[in-house]
Amino acid sequence: MATDKLIRNLFLGFIKIHILHHAEKEEIYGAEFQEELSRHGYEISFGTLYPIFHSLEDDGYILSEKRNIQGKIRKYYSITPQGRKVLKAARSKAVELVREITE
Repeated sequence: MATDKLIRNLFLGFIKIHILHHAEKEEIYGAEFQEELSRHGYEISFGTLYPIFHSLEDDGYILSEKRNIQGKIRKYYSITPQGRKVLKAARSKAVELVREITE
């Protein structure tokens, strides 16, 4: 249904901004972030989450660094200056939009 697609796209946008928000605070990795999203009621598979991380990295908003953690390679993500700029703009637009649609 078209409504479901619209809501999914909206939530995917929220997730991208949420990633930038947390990556600004500290380095993050996929499994940890999936738990964070779950606390907010988002049930998202790794098959959906990791392509979002890769897309944000391809667009220059986050950087990844591989680390060996107890014999396993884990990618940690941090925000870039471009990501900070986009996050600042997104916050401003989100506040404006929420005010308007909740009046």
